[in-house]
Amino acid sequence: MANRIDLNADVGESFGPWRMGADAALMPHVTSANVACGFHAGDPVTIRRTVRLALDAGVAIGAHPGFPDLVGFGRRSLAMAPDELEAAVLYQVAALVGIVRSEGGHLAHVKAHGALYHHVAGDERAAIAFATAIARLDPSLRIVGPPGGVLLDAAARLGVPSVVEAFADRVYEPDGRLRRRDLPGALNGDPDTAAAQAVAIARDGRVTASDGSVIEISAQTICLHGDTPRAPDIAAAVRRALALAGVQVLCLDA
Repeated sequence: MANRIDLNADVGESFGPWRMGADAALMPHVTSANVACGFHAGDPVTIRRTVRLALDAGVAIGAHPGFPDLVGFGRRSLAMAPDELEAAVLYQVAALVGIVRSEGGHLAHVKAHGALYHHVAGDERAAIAFATAIARLDPSLRIVGPPGGVLLDAAARLGVPSVVEAFADRVYEPDGRLRRRDLPGALNGDPDTAAAQAVAIARDGRVTASDGSVIEISAQTICLHGDTPRAPDIAAAVRRALALAGVQVLCLDA
């Protein structure tokens, strides 16, 4: 249980003329932003604009690297050798570091996207490759990941700080994993439902799974996906509900 929580969102996922999410409307409601790095979504102009939005809103900035899969939006797992994966993560995060610095800010954390998020949480070799890329670039960067995964263990072994994450707008399975997006009922698209789940996670340390069972979950940050329909409405509802429940929403640097 917690009396404070960080609220993060995956943003910056537009690409050229393809628009994804309502980042400007989302920023006032979150405390951390995970900015796409160009491999699964995002382009240089979008990345720079999103970084500026976050800085102007006082939101902590993180890198959101993914598999090199623009067509699949990074939600398809790719077979990559550990050295390939390490280099791909390093490339993406280093680009974000440079852009954030050029705008007068600093990068605070790194969170993998989509299929890469699940891959590094469950595959030890991939987790070590991911954490090694961060350790070599800047070991003060926090790695964000799910509870119980091997990624956070790898981070600890390499001396990289980590942050445990849960989700307000995704449905959980009874084993604690997120329900696959290709299955019905994978999203909590209703603002009130997502808000209730956020409160249950932050205040009570629990979440109701897809079968109605209650599972324990402990998190330092709660994610909202910028590409979820009505994402700004969901974020606003989550902030209101957390405030009413007596939970402070503060970035991890606060």
